[in-house]
Amino acid sequence: MAEIEIPTGEELTERMSDSTDKRFSKRVAMLTAIYAVCLSICALGGANAAKEMMMTQQQASNQWAFYQAKAQREHMYRLERTILEAEQADREDRQHPTSRDRFIKIIDQLSSEEKRFASEKLDIETKARAFEHERDVSMARDPYFDYAEVMLQLSIILASVSIISGSRAVLKLSLAAAGVGALLGYNGFTLLMNLPFLS
Repeated sequence: MAEIEIPTGEELTERMSDSTDKRFSKRVAMLTAIYAVCLSICALGGANAAKEMMMTQQQASNQWAFYQAKAQREHMYRLERTILEAEQADREDRQHPTSRDRFIKIIDQLSSEEKRFASEKLDIETKARAFEHERDVSMARDPYFDYAEVMLQLSIILASVSIISGSRAVLKLSLAAAGVGALLGYNGFTLLMNLPFLS
């Protein structure tokens, strides 16, 4: 008859702790995968915020350059109109009526062009300020994503340490770091809160 070896109490405890350690390790590994997904989302949000910030800054700069060109043209027409008005006033009493009518017609055309450029300039200014606002929003989002990434990377490291050490206390630290990282990432997308140290 074959001998059946009955494990001792210590062996049973050791086997139970081995299976508990395996379950703990598997759960922490799954949690680490979730952290990695959150980290990827925050990294994408941060990259998009930085790209949006640069793009809207360039668009705002283009609009301001266009605004400057319109302002120069407006100023040029105003200067020409002012010179002609001064000449017209100087010649008023000795000027032929046909010549005076031509002067007045040219002055009116210059005035009309000046007003047109002033009006177009205001539309361009509105667009430029809108691009600057978008840039400022992207600039406000960016630090939240940066700090979220740091906290999520830290949580992954702490989760790995908890698997190696079997420490539930380190796992709790990992959960806390991941929670802070997730909140910062969420705030990066929504800007619900304004944290003064990140502004």
